[in-house]
Amino acid sequence: MTFSGPGGHSYARFGTPNPIQAMGRAIARVSQIRPPDHPRTTFSVGRVGGGTAVNAIPTDCWMEVDLRSSSPAALANLDADFRRAVDEGVRDENSRWNNALNVFAKVELIGDRVAGRTPETAAIVRTAQSAARALGLSVPLTESSTDASVPVSRGIPAIAIGAGGRGVRQHTTEETFDTADAWRGTQYAMLLVVALAR
Repeated sequence: MTFSGPGGHSYARFGTPNPIQAMGRAIARVSQIRPPDHPRTTFSVGRVGGGTAVNAIPTDCWMEVDLRSSSPAALANLDADFRRAVDEGVRDENSRWNNALNVFAKVELIGDRVAGRTPETAAIVRTAQSAARALGLSVPLTESSTDASVPVSRGIPAIAIGAGGRGVRQHTTEETFDTADAWRGTQYAMLLVVALAR
């Protein structure tokens, strides 16, 4: 999302709608969205930026937002809620100042990770569970954005499996990966390929 407005000196042009304040209002509304637990549907305002100086009303700012769901319908509903929150944030900032100059928002899609889910009853899932049991592995069924997402969205049963080892604190500055027993991931992948090739 990009928010833009006329900008100006923070003192001399006080009363001019502020893009960052509109974005703040939008983020506050986004944080109140209550997506369904099932199917799992999530959102996050992950990055924000903008402005030029502490004593200037900015001309633009931006935020990047991640919206996800395993259900295309739930994702569409979340997208609509998000866009409504942004529209309301812009409206409230503009009406707060009642100025002839306004803030505007523009949406730009920067990534499209298609939604979908392989049913637990699918042969590929059952085979993967059997292979894991044969190796004494505990493999929980989870949902995520993976290389399996595109075939799943096209109706092709697909899964992604771990590579062995153990990762913690993903997507933080403390993220680490322990390679102990990582060979078990290769063992699991090979057994699964052989089992699926039968």
